Amino acid sequence: MAMLDKVYEQSLNLMVKAAYDYYNVGLSQSEISERLGISVPTVSRLLKKARDKHIVEFYIPSQFIDCMHLEQELNEKLGIKEVILSPNLEKISTALDVEIKKNVALEGARYLQRVITKEDVLGVGWGRTMYYLIHYLNPSQKIDASFVTLHGSITEAVSNLDPQMLVARASMAFGGRRQYLVSKALIENRERLEKIWNSENGKKMQARFHDITISISGVGTWYPEPKSPLASEEYLDAGRIRELQEKEVCADIALHFIDRNGKECETDLKYQTLTIGLETYKNIPTKVVVASGFEKADTVLALLKGKLVDVLIMDYALAEAVEKRLDECVP
Repeated sequence: MAMLDKVYEQSLNLMVKAAYDYYNVGLSQSEISERLGISVPTVSRLLKKARDKHIVEFYIPSQFIDCMHLEQELNEKLGIKEVILSPNLEKISTALDVEIKKNVALEGARYLQRVITKEDVLGVGWGRTMYYLIHYLNPSQKIDASFVTLHGSITEAVSNLDPQMLVARASMAFGGRRQYLVSKALIENRERLEKIWNSENGKKMQARFHDITISISGVGTWYPEPKSPLASEEYLDAGRIRELQEKEVCADIALHFIDRNGKECETDLKYQTLTIGLETYKNIPTKVVVASGFEKADTVLALLKGKLVDVLIMDYALAEAVEKRLDECVP
């Protein structure tokens, strides 16, 4: 019987040869098939057997394993559609902020290209990470979707993050259609804002906001330090910045200022900003937020409390800080 057990056993020599050629030399299965004089399905079976017998073993560095574990934990704890983490390729002490931001942006770009369809209407908001994300969209993946700005221009704060430019580039990458809010975001007074919304283009844009199926944006942080570009006096005067801080502003998203409880800060800015209404924004089926930097932990938690994010894409260090905050909140 012992001899009969070997009747269907694969050649160990062929198994090693196939594994070596595939994993070390880089040959395709069809090339190995031709080289060894066996069928492609046999090559596939040999490679599987090589893994089963531990002739081939795979090693994933612990930093990536830790990242996947943390991603799974946050997906369970946060109760949103999805959490996606970008592993830090270097230790946080040596990694450059801009490289971390770029890695998060790349994950955001690839997520967007995985999920978007021609039926979707994509709302685009500002953000430093968004700048890189839009530039990382693969132009060979064409989808005839629609793209719309979530708010007016903020060129006085950050010229290269203007939503019109981001929407134009996104629609160009996908080969889709685009619509803009052409005015600057911060309006002189409430009456002027109402006039803009009551114009023909304003009415069309408000109606279009209700069609948005996916939104994607960054988030500005105000706590513990106001680091958002909107916290600069180029965008807001000192009095308004001070008023927001007195209202315990923690985050800004789509030009709405959010406190630590996830509520919109009640100031005149709410009635002088050309942007999608917060309730309309909340009703978007898939709200994607890209964020990087461990200092944004409270900012992210404010969005979660306000139900302002469905898909959260962030770096590992920020995810660790978010989980720590969550654990601190548990009695």
